[in-house]
Amino acid sequence: MNDFQEIADRVEIEALRGEFTDAAMMRDRSRLAALFTPDAVLRMPNVSVEFIGREEIRTGGERLQSQWDFFVQNSHPGTIRIDGDTATGRTYMQEIARLLDGRSGLNFAIYHDTYRRTPEGWKFAERVYEVRYADTTPLGGSAPGPDAQEHGSGEAGDAGRAPGAGEADASATGAADDFSVPASAERLDRAIAALRANGFTAELLDDAAAARARIKNLIPEGAGVFTGASETLRLSGIAQDIEAGDRYQAIRPRVLKMDRATEFDQIRRLMATPDVLVASVAAVTETGSLVIASGSGSQLPASAGGAARAIWVVGAQKVVPDLSTALRRVEEHALPLETARAQAVYGQPSAVNRLLVLNAEPQPGRGTVLLLREAIGF
Repeated sequence: MNDFQEIADRVEIEALRGEFTDAAMMRDRSRLAALFTPDAVLRMPNVSVEFIGREEIRTGGERLQSQWDFFVQNSHPGTIRIDGDTATGRTYMQEIARLLDGRSGLNFAIYHDTYRRTPEGWKFAERVYEVRYADTTPLGGSAPGPDAQEHGSGEAGDAGRAPGAGEADASATGAADDFSVPASAERLDRAIAALRANGFTAELLDDAAAARARIKNLIPEGAGVFTGASETLRLSGIAQDIEAGDRYQAIRPRVLKMDRATEFDQIRRLMATPDVLVASVAAVTETGSLVIASGSGSQLPASAGGAARAIWVVGAQKVVPDLSTALRRVEEHALPLETARAQAVYGQPSAVNRLLVLNAEPQPGRGTVLLLREAIGF
């Protein structure tokens, strides 16, 4: 191969790498997926992510980006070694981001790349993301926009930390409440013990992936399952598992297709008395109570007792000492985040029009709490 061809190949591979960063920043996942070969693999071992093929890369990327409040990525050229119709290389990354659950950070990383020449030009055959440095100190800045003040520097609870970063628990140090920080192991254990004493089945799991697997064991095939509106269920993939497959009789997709004017009574019955409710909560107290907030109240009857079985998936940041703190968490933390989401999706703010407090479960085996060691959701 002549020198001019190699120069042209290098220019095209550099353009490919630049296009990846641009598509990521513009949140154009279809364009990003098209930069890969049909059988390509995108791996991120530090977060246990592996996407195989363009469709998984697209949909998986959309799930990841749905968690962002903001995300900024800079890429810096690394090596390129060309060997005929294949090539290898490295791209150096610097990224800052904040998630909707409040966690934020800065990292430096490397993409270890394999490229392949195709009739459409050079494409990624494999990208493996290796983190070399991560700083989970809360970011003081914000993304300009209508919700920027919610994340401004100096506001209590304006940004969380990544789970497992070793930070001191806010309530234990006497600091102002940061409702996005995962509770300590001791507090999680207290909550689990109190929930069990109050009649709930309570399990402590490592992360959302473990809860996603556990859900499949807890719900029998063919059950009618109502999934409450929940960022926890969406971000974990649990909602997708229940609503998109044919393993269960998913109620939410069904009612969304029904006419609310002529079929309201049937919708109400379907949502109030499912075989199984899967949802989350706004707070769990260390005294063993669950606090659920709602704008419409549509999912509260199933939680209160209408569902034959109820399963609540709860992130570690939702554990609070007592009921008064739980109510403050609803107003000061969960409501602003949900309002920002509702404003973006529906064009109107959310509201806490109804509150449900479950102090105990009188029916043994009906209510299960899957409490996670990591933060997820609002």
